[in-house]
Parts: sequence; structure tokens; C-alpha cells
Amino acid sequence: MDGLDTLKAGYLSRIAAASDEAALEELRLAALGKKGEISLKMRELGKMSPEERKSAGPALNALKDEIDAALRAKKAALADAALDERLKAEWLDVTLPGRPRPAGTIHPVSQVTAELTAIFADMGFQVAEGPQIETDWYNFDALNIPPEHPARQEHDTFFMARAEGDNRPPHVLRTHTSPVQIRAMAQQGAPIRVIAPGRVYRMDMDQTHAPMFHQVEGLAIDRNLSMANLKWVLEEFFSAFFGVKVATRFRASHFPFTEPSAEVDIQCSWIDGQLRIGEGDGWMEVLGSGMVHPKVLTAAGVDPDEWQGFAFGMGIDRIAMLKYGIPDLRAFFDSDLRWLRHYGFSALDVPTLHGGLNR
Repeated sequence: MDGLDTLKAGYLSRIAAASDEAALEELRLAALGKKGEISLKMRELGKMSPEERKSAGPALNALKDEIDAALRAKKAALADAALDERLKAEWLDVTLPGRPRPAGTIHPVSQVTAELTAIFADMGFQVAEGPQIETDWYNFDALNIPPEHPARQEHDTFFMARAEGDNRPPHVLRTHTSPVQIRAMAQQGAPIRVIAPGRVYRMDMDQTHAPMFHQVEGLAIDRNLSMANLKWVLEEFFSAFFGVKVATRFRASHFPFTEPSAEVDIQCSWIDGQLRIGEGDGWMEVLGSGMVHPKVLTAAGVDPDEWQGFAFGMGIDRIAMLKYGIPDLRAFFDSDLRWLRHYGFSALDVPTLHGGLNR
């Protein structure tokens, strides 16, 4: 195929003379675009005899590669030149002081978790932890939750997928931190006093519910504990947490893992649309509680004929909303720095009972 050397020399000289990337792009299209000179010559290969294609094909491919390499090299050279010009025009005084980074803040959930841990620690409760992915036995069976209970259905619980033929017990994202009570009793025995704060998961989502939220369970087992001890512990906690004397009201209820069971309300009032805890004649439900069911004690390896005790559970997010006036639960998980700067806490503001929780 004639004229390839002339074609190559012409394009190489024009590429070398290109002054900007726009001119370079025009040359690329003229040579290698769908209607470019080299592309059109490539199409002519189909009209040639096999002997002609053997010589013309490699020559055209070599020309195409050389032009493409020249275009890339020139583009890189133009970019380097543009960077050099920009660096000549820009300058930085390295002796200037650095810009201060914004101070970090503690999330309200973390702050409230630290607050309640300090309060319950003062009453002799230790912090217990457990896995967030639990077996069906720890999450339901050991807590006396029967197979037909609605909580064991997929519309309420996140079940982990299992491979076909996997006969191991099903696993779930824990729906409460109550399984930690079972694990703690099985490991430590009785007597025991623990709280179990942590993440839990349920199929729910609205202004006051989220599919992932935070909960704290409390458990106390001894020989002579009663509902009176439970009431004292909760009133002491709420009074310390809210910074005012808070009365509680127990209402009979039913939970599979406690007997008797009670919903617990705290005293409150609404004045000019503002919620006030610890005053007035109104009541607000905040948690569920009761005496630990003998079957739960047995499942954890504790003799129900010798030991008894109480348990309770409440939402950490919810009591944070009540204490700090946060109107929407969903904002806890929006990752909005403006929200965190408004409701967040100083990293050095460590809650202590002697220093005060309400600083």
C-alpha cells in the first residue's frame, strides 16, 4: 500500500506542532476516528487479495499504533506543560499556621450509653456484651418465646440466609439484648447484676422506630429479690438520669421471659407543647420489666428453686430523645454533621455521678 510513509510523516509533524488538547483531538479524529484516513485505509483490506493483505495489514497496524502512541505522548506533554504554568502562577506560604480541624463530638447515643452505664455501675451492675448475630435458641427458645410467637416471623425479625442443605440452627440479627442475659448467667451463674447495652434489629421504620436501634437490658438475680427492688432500681435510675425526682407506675402486662410482667410509665406533663419529666399528673410508657421466668433461669443453668430476680429493657435512643429534646429517631442515623454539632457532646464531657450527668 503506497503513501503510508508520507501519511505518517504528515501526522507526526502536525501532532508535534499541536498547541492544545482540542487541536490534538481533531488530529486523532482525522487519523483514527471512524471516518479518519487510517481507518478508511483499514477498511480497504477487505478488497485486497490474500497476498496484498499480508503486507498491507501489518503496515497499517504499525502506522495506527505509532500515531496513537504519538497522540498519547503529546497529550501527556501538554498536561505537564499546563501543570508547570499553573504551578508558576500559584504559591503557598508554608510558614502560615495550619487551619484548625473542627472539634469532634460524641453522638447522643454514645453519651446516653455512658450516662446509664455510670448510673447502673453505682448500683453494682456490670456491663455484659454478646454477639449481634444470634442463634434462634439464644434469641427465642432460651427466653421462653414459643415457636408460634409473632416475633419469630419474618415480618418482625431479620433471619440470616442459609445455603441449601445447611442443617445448622437458624441465625438472626438479635431483636433485643436479652440473649446477653442468658449468656451472662450461663458464664457467671448467680448471684449476678448486669446491664447489656447494644444494637438490636427489627423490621420496623417510622418516626419513632428504626430497623436498627439501641437497647439496654438489665438483669439482677439473687435469693430474695422482688418487684419492690425492681421499682427502686428504676426510680433511682430515672431520677439520676433526668436530674429530677421521677415517680414510676407499673401496669400489668405479659412478656414470655418474665412472670409477673409489667409495663413501666414515668411521671410527666405537657406544658405549652413541652414535655416535662418528673412533674404533673401524666404518664409515659418507657420500658417493659418483670420477674425472670423460671424457664429462663433453667435455660441459663440457674436453679429457679434457689434463685430469683428481675429484668427490664428500654430503648437507649428513646430515652435520649426524651432527655435532650430530639423529635425524630431517624435523624440519629442520617450522618448529618449539622445535627450532630447541635445535639452532640464534647469528647471531654465524660458523664460521672459526682460530676453530674446534665452538664
